[in-house]
Amino acid sequence: MQQKFQATVQKIGNRVGVTLPFDPDQVWGVRERHDVHGVINQQRIRGKLEAMEPSGHMLLLGPAWRRDSGIGVDDEVTVALEPEGPGLHNMPADIVTALQNKPAALAFFNSLPTFYRKNYMRWITGAKRPETRANRIAEMVELLQAGKREK
Repeated sequence: MQQKFQATVQKIGNRVGVTLPFDPDQVWGVRERHDVHGVINQQRIRGKLEAMEPSGHMLLLGPAWRRDSGIGVDDEVTVALEPEGPGLHNMPADIVTALQNKPAALAFFNSLPTFYRKNYMRWITGAKRPETRANRIAEMVELLQAGKREK
């Protein structure tokens, strides 16, 4: 679910970044925070999207990253971004179905930082038997509904 677009590096207040031409909640699913990775003009980047009213979401570019990449304010850039870690777009169907059947569990899962989402996926995909996997999926959904970040 990589999104590619052209943008102009902007300065808004004391922040510098690129404004996304799409709503990440609609494209990647609703989350409290969107951690992303990708490239800007062939330079790797990782970061968190910031909600900027009224312009939408912005990927902030720190001063050290801009210095090292040679990218500055008002530069036209080519951007390719995708969400970090597991999400509905890249998880096995059985896990997606279980989460979609329990909206509260899905909402909590989507609000978790990447580290916790990856740990849940590692735990489930590490099961050797199908019945163990099914039990772990059911347990994960229960834990998420109870607001538990990890097993």
